[in-house]
Amino acid sequence: MKLQQLKYIWEVAHHDLNVSATAQSLYTSQPGISKQIRLLEGELGVEIFARSGKHLTHITPAGEAIIDMAGEILRKTESIKRIAQDYSDNVAGSMSVATTHGQARYVLPESISQFVADHPDVSLELKQGSPHQIAEMAAKGAVDFAIATEALQQYASLVTLPFFRWSHCVVVPQEHPLTAISDPTLEQVAQYPIVTYTEGFTGRYRIDEGFEARGLTPNYAVTAADADVIKTYVRRGLGVGIISTMAFEDQSDTDLVRIGSPNYFSPLLSCIAFRRGTFLRGFMFDFIEQLAPHLDPEFVRHAMSIADPEERNEFCSRLEVPRI
Repeated sequence: MKLQQLKYIWEVAHHDLNVSATAQSLYTSQPGISKQIRLLEGELGVEIFARSGKHLTHITPAGEAIIDMAGEILRKTESIKRIAQDYSDNVAGSMSVATTHGQARYVLPESISQFVADHPDVSLELKQGSPHQIAEMAAKGAVDFAIATEALQQYASLVTLPFFRWSHCVVVPQEHPLTAISDPTLEQVAQYPIVTYTEGFTGRYRIDEGFEARGLTPNYAVTAADADVIKTYVRRGLGVGIISTMAFEDQSDTDLVRIGSPNYFSPLLSCIAFRRGTFLRGFMFDFIEQLAPHLDPEFVRHAMSIADPEERNEFCSRLEVPRI
C-alpha cells in the first residue's frame, strides 16, 4: 500500500469518479491511476469502486470506509510535512481560506491586507461558496480555515471559534416614504416588498424569525446571495432592503438610508473553523489573531486540546466576542 495509491482513490472519489479529470488535476496519466487503483484493490482483496466495463459507477460500501480512512491518512501526512516546515521555516508557506461573499467583501479585506504585508512569504488562497460548501471544504481538509455564520457548528470534526457578532439592518433609497417616519416599526416595513438574502445565506433565518415573532408575512420580492446585488435592486425601487450591518458602507452607500431599530432581528455569530487534528503553523496562529485579536494562540491551543465538541463550545462561550 502506497500513499500515492491512497491519494489516487481520494482524488477519484472527489472528481465524481472521473479518472480522466483526476489525471488532469494531478498531472499524470489515466492508465497510471487506473493501474494503481487495481493494484490497491488486489492487495486489499476488495473492490473500492464498482465498474461497468471500463467506467467507475459508484463507490462500494468497503470503498466508502477505505476512502474515508485514506483522507485521514493524507491529512496526517500533510500535518507531518507542516511540522517539518514549521521547524525549518516558520515564515513561508501557503494557506487557504473558504468564506462567503459577504465576509470576503466586507469583513476580511483590512485584516488580510495587514496579514499579507506582515507575511510576504505566505501565499494566501481565498475560496468562496455557500455556508454548507465552506463547512464541507473545511471538514474534508480541502482548506485550512473556514469563516462563516451558518453550518460550521454542525461538524463535530471542526474546531469552531467565535469570530464576531453582527445583525441585520433595513435600508431604503433616500426618497423612500419610510424615511419620513422617525422610528418606523417592523410592521410598517413589512407593508413594502422586501429585497433580502436567499434562504441559507447570511442569517436569512433570523430575518424570517423576526417577522414571524410579530405575526408578519413579508413579501420577499427579490432574494440574492450577496448584499451588493440586494442594494442594486433596492436602488432600482424594487423594495425595502434587509442586509447585514457589515454590508452597509457609509462612504459608498450615500444614496441609501438605514432606518428603524437595530433590534428588529436577533444577532448572529460568525466563526472561524479548522479541522481538528490539523497542525497549525506559526503564521496560521498569526492569521487567526490578526482577524480576531481575542483569539490569541494560547486560547486557540486550549480550544484545540478539548476533544468533546460540547465542552469546547462551552469553553468558547465564556469568551467576550466583539459585535460589529
